[in-house]
Amino acid sequence: MFLPNDVIEYLDAPGRPLRILWIDPAGAQAYIYALGIPGALPRPASLRVLYAALRERRTRLLRPDPWRAVSPAGAPSDSQRRRQLKAWNVVRTLHQDLPALYLSRERAAMVAACSAAQGIAPANIMRYLRRYWERGQTLDALLPDYANSGARGKTREARAGVKRGRPRKGAGPGANIDDALRALFREAVARYAGTHRRFSPAAAYRQMLAEHFADAAPGAIPSYGQFSYWIVRDGLLPSA
Repeated sequence: MFLPNDVIEYLDAPGRPLRILWIDPAGAQAYIYALGIPGALPRPASLRVLYAALRERRTRLLRPDPWRAVSPAGAPSDSQRRRQLKAWNVVRTLHQDLPALYLSRERAAMVAACSAAQGIAPANIMRYLRRYWERGQTLDALLPDYANSGARGKTREARAGVKRGRPRKGAGPGANIDDALRALFREAVARYAGTHRRFSPAAAYRQMLAEHFADAAPGAIPSYGQFSYWIVRDGLLPSA
């Protein structure tokens, strides 16, 4: 049985997972959301078709959810918390009317009304919604990205024994991203993009770990946040 927030992946389309956002009470229809696709929108799907694909092993459930937002290691700053709660107020209000929010015309009207009532641009409202849908539909999903804070646009020098960035959860200090790792990121992006019709940063990262870090100590493995940050910073995302 599927549950809201389950992430599924078709085996003939690896790296293109879908999140189940909502299931109707009758158990006939769901709304799904493509992960890792800028500009994605919810779309309807038959639960019967989804169940059949799972039974026939054409899909698999991704557990644990690799896209779910992880609670930050430290307490968010007051500024980050205010931005999170501002987004949450918008998202919570719009999700009071489901499944209407998933329908194009109804969503446009709801977003316009919310924009007028709260003085928030429609583009920002859609950004809140997409972040919420992509990251697991939790309050943590709406925390601002830590990667966007600090000395914007400036690359901090890597020094031996000194870990850049906020402390990492889990064992070990994590990997400093030097020129060699950035070159490896470029190779990983090129290898994945050369063999897949659509590019998925998460799938490219998993492929890189399997090929280059299978036997590495946990603290020496670059995180997905580091990988995604640097491929954007270095302009490596393939064009659509």
